[in-house]
Amino acid sequence: MAAITSIVRAQQLLLGRYEELLRPFGMTFARYELLQLLSFTRAGELPVGKIGERLQVHRSSVTNAVDKLAADGLVERRPHPDDGRASLVAITPVGRRRAAAATEALHAEDFTIAALAPEDREALTAILARLRLDAGDFIM
Repeated sequence: MAAITSIVRAQQLLLGRYEELLRPFGMTFARYELLQLLSFTRAGELPVGKIGERLQVHRSSVTNAVDKLAADGLVERRPHPDDGRASLVAITPVGRRRAAAATEALHAEDFTIAALAPEDREALTAILARLRLDAGDFIM
């Protein structure tokens, strides 16, 4: 139980700091994560359902984030070529630039994890990756 409590608390602290850093870019962490996912796809677009699966969030959460990102011109909805009931979400050039700038700001930040020695960070990353994969997570 102590390990889970520590993981959850560390996640809360880091997420709070991420939210602060993303605020000047007009993004929450959830919206940033969605833009990053689209950035990493070959075509720069995915169906709403697939976004939910990859980010492990409910479809309504994806729709809410997409609505906000679309209003800011960072993504756009397109008709799905094979399924008339579905739509694709595509990152725009403005969205790519905003995501890249936000990523640069996040990388420049010295998070508390920097207090760990490089080998400890690698070990922690490997352990957390195993936990995530075992839980069915998608790792980019």
